[in-house]
Amino acid sequence: MTGKVLVTGASGYIAGFVVRQLLEQGWTVHATVRNLSREAELRPRLGGTPETLRFFAADLMADAGWADAVIGCTHVCHVASPFSTNAPKHEDDLIVPAREGVLRALRFARAAGVTRFVQTSSVAAIAYGHGKGQHRFTESDWTDVDGPDVYAYVKSKTIAERAARDWVAANGGAMEFVSVNPAAVLGPVWSDDFSPSIEVVRQLLAGALPGCPDLGFGIVDVRDCADLHVRALTEPGLAGERFISAGPFLKLVDVARVLRDNLGNQARKVPTRRLPDWLVRFSALFNPMIRQITGELGNVRDASAAHALERLGWRTRPVEESILDCARSLIERGIVKA
Repeated sequence: MTGKVLVTGASGYIAGFVVRQLLEQGWTVHATVRNLSREAELRPRLGGTPETLRFFAADLMADAGWADAVIGCTHVCHVASPFSTNAPKHEDDLIVPAREGVLRALRFARAAGVTRFVQTSSVAAIAYGHGKGQHRFTESDWTDVDGPDVYAYVKSKTIAERAARDWVAANGGAMEFVSVNPAAVLGPVWSDDFSPSIEVVRQLLAGALPGCPDLGFGIVDVRDCADLHVRALTEPGLAGERFISAGPFLKLVDVARVLRDNLGNQARKVPTRRLPDWLVRFSALFNPMIRQITGELGNVRDASAAHALERLGWRTRPVEESILDCARSLIERGIVKA
């Protein structure tokens, strides 16, 4: 199955791999960016031709450009959503554009006659607000945005997905809606404009961390995550579905060990000792970003991708491959000085 598809936020990490896979499968892709000056940089990276890949300027918070971007498209993959590696001054700096952006994309998609709309949500919309400890989550779980462990990014993803689903139920008509909910996305990078998830590997390689806090996260390879998006766009009969995109849950010390065991001298700065919780909490007194994640200490938020495996035949590559491909590409591109 091929046709014409709109991919939003095409300069982003996940979206770039989605665009490449769709082009390889014969789709014509309309790609949104905030500024068309990015086209010259992105086109060689994404592939395609001027006939098969067209760029459009569109912003999550403004109507301009959306009608032109979606015209003629039968499918939409809405990946664009704000993210900051630093704590925002106000949570609405993330929540409002995430929510308004997906609602804007939905409105223009419905008006253009789009038949399938896939939203990139997050495991963040599933796995928070359930208390401390070890948990295993499925697509039936939802984050409680009033939970004490819920910070701005988590709220933004949860509120945006709920808003999208409510809008589709009330206004979507025959348009089918599907969400993909990735865990931390790792894998090869092609520039210094990459997912914030990559920052974990970069900081480990750069020796920016004195040790490994007792933190962990599910990991999915960006190539596998993009593949799940494409399957969600094309598989018949998925209206209302939700798919977790995740591999195994690893602690930070496990990621560090993979790097040290496989990269030799290139991983000489990677710490392998654990940081005591009290030291992390003390650091949080002076660092707002650390303060956001102190509630994660000791938690296990393991999200099951069984539904995607069974319903879509999706598969993930070994997590070690994702970590090492990420690290090697950071080194090769000079983003980390090994």
